[in-house]
Amino acid sequence: MSIRSIIYFGIDLFICSWRGSLFYYGWLAFLGFFIMLAVWGNFEQLTKGMIVTNLNDQVTWGMYLSNFVFLVGVAAAAVTIVFPAYFLKNKHMKHVVVLGEIVAIAAVIMCLLFVVNHMGRPDRAWHMTPSWLPVPIFHGIYNWPNSMLTWDVIVLNGYLALNVFCAFYYMYMKYLGREVNKLIYLPVVYLACVWALSIHTVTAFLINTMPARPMWHHSILPIKFITTAFAAGPSLIIIAFSIIKKVTKFEIGKEVFDFLSKVVLWCLGIALFLILSELVTEFYANTEHSFSLRYLVTGMYGLWGLVPWFWTAMVLMIGGFVLLLIPKIRKNLMLLPFICGMVFVGIWIDKGMGFVIPGFIPSPIGEFSEYTPSLIEIVNSLGNWAVGFMVFTMLAKCAIAISTGEVRYRDPKSIVTQSVDPPSFKGGGTPPWQSGRWGA
Repeated sequence: MSIRSIIYFGIDLFICSWRGSLFYYGWLAFLGFFIMLAVWGNFEQLTKGMIVTNLNDQVTWGMYLSNFVFLVGVAAAAVTIVFPAYFLKNKHMKHVVVLGEIVAIAAVIMCLLFVVNHMGRPDRAWHMTPSWLPVPIFHGIYNWPNSMLTWDVIVLNGYLALNVFCAFYYMYMKYLGREVNKLIYLPVVYLACVWALSIHTVTAFLINTMPARPMWHHSILPIKFITTAFAAGPSLIIIAFSIIKKVTKFEIGKEVFDFLSKVVLWCLGIALFLILSELVTEFYANTEHSFSLRYLVTGMYGLWGLVPWFWTAMVLMIGGFVLLLIPKIRKNLMLLPFICGMVFVGIWIDKGMGFVIPGFIPSPIGEFSEYTPSLIEIVNSLGNWAVGFMVFTMLAKCAIAISTGEVRYRDPKSIVTQSVDPPSFKGGGTPPWQSGRWGA
């Protein structure tokens, strides 16, 4: 490892990430369109304040934190690739492990963007900076260890740092044509696997430690979060791998899709069982503590804005589960991405619009107030997703190019110029060393 090779590594990654086919440029342009819209949306929100959103005194968490809760699970689900690759010694998963780490990087970046959107102003982030930093201006109100939000900040940023190290160190060593140093790499990988469970567990604790919100205040929530994460995350990974397999030379074996589809199947089955248990528990007693869930499932007092969302999620998740139960359909690589798309969207609805928002309806004093995302919230949310997809696309392109040998380190010092006398040329025409074909 040298400064020269690190510099060349960065330069080659930058060049590789911006080179591609017309389809690649078209995809980046498509994402760039939504990012530019989000620039406008964030400017509107920054200059006019949170009044441009439809959040109110009763519903203080909306589309931003709905996406945040969902994406924390997607980030954690990268462990479904890393764990079998290094703990179970699965060589097929080890071949694609760097792509799983890149998924985690992109997902955590999106999580942080949604948190910044929810803050209203990015400069408010200084409130979460530790008081022990040497620069006084950065001394915030970092209420650790008492605040669960502080724990969430720690685990998210820590998980991002771990995956950035793992992904870039792996790519760097492959770029040099060497094997990773297991004494350095494997401990970080093992730590990242444990950390992956912590980020979604802490997020669940952040929510279910609110006794004033009966829909959230139950101990089953962390388990439900983990199971839905391990269904939605691998679903997205399967879709991404299907596209990569089709448009690149990077070979992804059927064993990878088979393993991930089984993870989706069983984790989704457990998640559906937990949802059913929650419905039976809340509706059987039918007390005031079940008002939030009743509003979500059947509507209350003429308010039913989230009812179509709930039933759409149920149809998508149950339909996806039934289809995945059939081995011939589950192993069909043409149908599998579409089924995973159903599962992914269904869990996004159930975990976002169908979980975060109804937790605020009714309020602790019994007020019913419906919430519908504003145009600014939708634009900013689409922009954040576009940023995440762009990060994944560009990093995955670099990882694939390095893994397939298209991008390799060439040390200038190793290139030795030798003066070779050309052999005698017998025959007519132009000698090959004069025609430019010499040394070909």
